[in-house]
Amino acid sequence: MIKFFKKSILISLLFLSCNNNNKPNIIIIVADDLGYGDLSIFGNKNINTPNIDKLGNEGLVLTDFHSNGSVCSPTRAALLTGKYQQRVGVGGVITAKNHRDKGLSTDEITFANIAKKSGYKTGIFGKWHLGYDPMFSPVNQGFDEFRGFVSGNVDYHSHIDQEGYEDWWEDDELKKEIGYSTDLITKHSIDFIKKNKEEKFLLYIAHESPHYPFQGRNSEKVREIGKEFIWSLPENKNEIYKEMIEVMDEGVGMVIDLLYELNIDKNTIIFFFSDNGGTRNGNNGPFRGYKGSLYEGGHRVASMVWSPSIIKKGIQSDETFMTIDILPTISDFIGGNINHSFDGVSMKKHIMFNQKINERLLFWEYNSNYAVRKNNWKLLKLIKNNKIELYDLSNDLQEKNDVSALHPDLVKELLNDIEKWKKDIKNTSNE
Repeated sequence: MIKFFKKSILISLLFLSCNNNNKPNIIIIVADDLGYGDLSIFGNKNINTPNIDKLGNEGLVLTDFHSNGSVCSPTRAALLTGKYQQRVGVGGVITAKNHRDKGLSTDEITFANIAKKSGYKTGIFGKWHLGYDPMFSPVNQGFDEFRGFVSGNVDYHSHIDQEGYEDWWEDDELKKEIGYSTDLITKHSIDFIKKNKEEKFLLYIAHESPHYPFQGRNSEKVREIGKEFIWSLPENKNEIYKEMIEVMDEGVGMVIDLLYELNIDKNTIIFFFSDNGGTRNGNNGPFRGYKGSLYEGGHRVASMVWSPSIIKKGIQSDETFMTIDILPTISDFIGGNINHSFDGVSMKKHIMFNQKINERLLFWEYNSNYAVRKNNWKLLKLIKNNKIELYDLSNDLQEKNDVSALHPDLVKELLNDIEKWKKDIKNTSNE
């Protein structure tokens, strides 16, 4: 049972006092298109996720955590940089078909750059999706090691992307590897931890699961070199979807078990979340909308923080956070020196002491649709029919009751906030 925020301040103070001499290892685990309701900790009766549940039952569940984007690349750009994705030139999906020359600028400072400068070994295993050209490779963005794929998704067995290109890399070179991609991501993550057990490390585990193509461990390959992928769903889609998530969960369990085995669990922090909400094939719990939408189902995602040294019991927070907050939080925990601006805020004092963060406005944009959040008020400016909607999330999490007509002054204020944000982004964007 998840309990509300009440933790041992003494334990947290001890952790904080030794932090300079005993900086924590950092593990970021990102699922792909995982719905809020796809986990058993949030009531799913069909999919069993005991290891991800463990992160929440023993750690901190963030019930109001949001991906910056409602699709893949934008959230990952925001995650890596701590900035709104529009500010770093990745406002939309970097597609395999049309954007093979685009990517996250190597001029941007990533959390891997910060960790590496602080003496950490850095590794990413899994999905990159921030540039196809080797110039955009993770090894040119602060990571010491990379094994995985750079597109939005690959065949889980042949590792071929949507356009028929081979897409499995070792650092900045293509390298074939046999295996189910979820298992390979876990394997390389495990190897990285073992290799760096005596070092401080930052590990970014970027799972493909449960993104399409829907394939289990024993599924047939569906993509071939030189052939564009034609979308289709297997007849046993629900069973495959369940397996994909449960195999990922199994990998999370292997990582946790290894931390215990190496006796480094108490000096490790794990952040877990999804890159956006689930598709219509998934389960977004009570929330309206799906991946690609600016309703809550598109960007409110399952999120947990686990660290035995600072979180002793399962606790729950309804503080509002976004993926842009991960970089400043990591930097705060490892003592990184950030001398550039970013949009996120550190969650460290909230994680350790339940300290509230200052009031702020939060923004989303995708396909010329906009949303802004102020406390529990959420306004959407939708391009279809130039529609404006306002919701009070304190009593309408499902966004069923548009109250824009009842609050014209607030609507005007929030629309003005969107325009000011757009202007600020335009003046500072790398696009």
